[in-house]
Amino acid sequence: MGAVTGAVTGAEQMKQGAREAVERQADRLVALSERLHADPETAWEEHRAAAAVPELLDRAGFDVTSAYLGLDTAFHARFGSGPVRIALCAEYDALPGLGHACGHNLIAASSVGAALGLAAVADQAGLTVEVYGTPAEEGGGGKIEMLDRGAFAGVDLAMMVHPAPVDVAEARPFAVSHSKVSYTGKSAHAAAYPEAGINAADAFTVAQVAIGLLRQQLPASARVHGVVTHAGDAPNAIPERADGRWYVRAETLAELAELEPRVMRAFEAGALATGCDLEIEPESKPYAEFRADQSALAHYRANALALGREFAPPGQAARMNRASTDMGNVSQVVPAIHPYIGIGSLPATNHQREFAAHCVGPAAERALLDGAMALAWTGVDRGAAS
Repeated sequence: MGAVTGAVTGAEQMKQGAREAVERQADRLVALSERLHADPETAWEEHRAAAAVPELLDRAGFDVTSAYLGLDTAFHARFGSGPVRIALCAEYDALPGLGHACGHNLIAASSVGAALGLAAVADQAGLTVEVYGTPAEEGGGGKIEMLDRGAFAGVDLAMMVHPAPVDVAEARPFAVSHSKVSYTGKSAHAAAYPEAGINAADAFTVAQVAIGLLRQQLPASARVHGVVTHAGDAPNAIPERADGRWYVRAETLAELAELEPRVMRAFEAGALATGCDLEIEPESKPYAEFRADQSALAHYRANALALGREFAPPGQAARMNRASTDMGNVSQVVPAIHPYIGIGSLPATNHQREFAAHCVGPAAERALLDGAMALAWTGVDRGAAS
């Protein structure tokens, strides 16, 4: 019994050391989050963020590799040499037109904070602490590219915490495919020679009507949505080119593989009806459903509760945990968790300008630091259990 008590005391002492390390860096972590929030960069363009995020890690003695695995806006930072490898994922890309309306500024800062907390106790806890700077989560599949190049191999636990209106421990994201859809027709004067044109904008209209009718026959959990990004340049010219971006979501990759061809046929219908040429190009490999490591998730729940967090009951408020992420692909390869941490934003929710405004300020700062400490404590728990 004495040995067990000693082990528990040792873990609690390490958690206290991690907490103190995070608190010492609190102002710098908040400043990092605010810096990213004020200067949003979209997928694969996060050059300033990829330089700024590892600065605190470099100062703390982490071995930092920029342009990691040949990806210009990825990085890797490593500290310690313990047998248990804990990986923190730092996302920092923003949404086109909406800035940090998904709170990736907080993700990056909380992962850096957790790494600094764990570094303070890495030798005691038997840990190697790693931070992966992961670009292009918003549709670009940055983590999938990194996995394909050998990232995360041998990691014992990969973690991150994602802002949401409320706290939700377990991620249950949809699998998703991302496609660029383009129609090419023929321009003509819309008044004088309309019969000489082939209308690419009409092709999208036909496709969207077909998708709308298809929804009646789709599983209740399926999601099909997208935007037309270009559909002509002048109202008196038949549009010869139309472009869009479309997502198809399903419960699993297996279900997605069955569903996606049905949606693609709707785009083919647009081409057939109008006479346009159709090109469909994947923007990344599909994102997988998430496989949560239940042991680490239980530790995270307990640690978050110990910090005074409250988890939302199931229902409307907790729906952000269904959002797709390329962290799902990481979870298929190594043990992983992806909890959501609340910033008290309701009625504003992710991917709204109002949510972006909530990703700075006192509630966001508390979420940043609580998230960093809960992740760090969960890393300590994984080291103690190994």
